[in-house]
Amino acid sequence: MTLELKTFEFAKDVETKEDMALYLSTFLEEGGTEALLEGLNHLIKSKGMTETSRLSGLNRQNLYRLLNGKTQPKFETLNKLLHALGFKLSIEAA
Repeated sequence: MTLELKTFEFAKDVETKEDMALYLSTFLEEGGTEALLEGLNHLIKSKGMTETSRLSGLNRQNLYRLLNGKTQPKFETLNKLLHALGFKLSIEAA
């Protein structure tokens, strides 16, 4: 009997805006901004780099560089990525 292993895909079943918001919020709460970027990376890959590039105004090469985990994007760039996914930043009391 052969065991077949499948590659695990983050954000595979994250489809609605509410699911995506909860997904990103969990990453941010659990691991801060580095984890938020990791969560964004998962969602952007599931949405498609080309589509996110078009919606954010960032070219694909910059997008890959920003999401490789070695680069800290500027606030304005992070905001563009969130807007491309249909989100806006807000501040609330802790």
